[in-house]
Amino acid sequence: MWKALWYQIDLIITDMWAKIPGLWNWNLFKVDKNFITLGQVIIGITLLILGYYTMRQLTRHLEKFILKKLDVQESVGHAVSTFVLYFSMIVLCLFTLRLLNIPITIFTVIGGALAVGIGFGSQNIMNNFISGLILILEQPVRAGDILEIEGLTGEVERIGARATIIKSIDNTQIVVPNSSFLEKNILNWTLSDSVVRRRVNVGVIYGSPTRKVEELLLKSVKEHEAVLKTPNPIVFFKEFGNHALNFSVSFWMKVRNIIELKKVPSDIRFRIDELFREHSIVVAFPQQDMHFRTPLQVEVKNTNSQKIDSMY
Repeated sequence: MWKALWYQIDLIITDMWAKIPGLWNWNLFKVDKNFITLGQVIIGITLLILGYYTMRQLTRHLEKFILKKLDVQESVGHAVSTFVLYFSMIVLCLFTLRLLNIPITIFTVIGGALAVGIGFGSQNIMNNFISGLILILEQPVRAGDILEIEGLTGEVERIGARATIIKSIDNTQIVVPNSSFLEKNILNWTLSDSVVRRRVNVGVIYGSPTRKVEELLLKSVKEHEAVLKTPNPIVFFKEFGNHALNFSVSFWMKVRNIIELKKVPSDIRFRIDELFREHSIVVAFPQQDMHFRTPLQVEVKNTNSQKIDSMY
């Protein structure tokens, strides 16, 4: 019984093994009078996958070499490595077609299929891909920049073919489509340089010594080590508000990371609160004064509901 079963299994394996060369040479389709076999397609896909990961590693080393040896900005090294990767993949595709004797006219067949796919389902992908190329060329957004987009603040980690990776202040990665950077208003804190102006607003009650308030605001800013000496900090008496005398102190600082962008104004607010308390200056809060034209009777009662006083 076992011998018969093993014999049947052996026949099946032998038959399948004999059919493998036939499958390998199985003609899938014909291009320019040349048949494209299953084996050619498998070899081509394998070469492209291996080539992609190999070039990916090489371009990463190239980016590190450019940053280390040429002393250029991080965004420049990333842009060069990205273009090298795209160009090398085009060359690899042409080399693979040539190696497998696949005519270049295959692109007319593939191009027709891609045109239909792009027309119906790939518009966003192509839009983001082209937007990524524009970002790399014009560099309105670069790797290492600190951005604010739709209420999100973070540092650009990488500009990919379809999307850009932004690292937030909470150490989370935000994936933003490349087209968003061209279609929406983006606040880039470090586009031209890393020196930015920040401001802290505060309101004090009416009757406060305004010149003393100005002096204390300047002192709180100048004491902070992250605040630049030039340009000089400046205090603005903004307005006589409904509930307060509103002031604003502006200062310049150099942005090194996202935390510092938030922390410096916070430190200054702490210092303002300390100085105001030392000099008996009260920070204003919303309040409402009520005036009655007719006499108002007020009764004060104790816990036993006995009237103890009344006034008109």
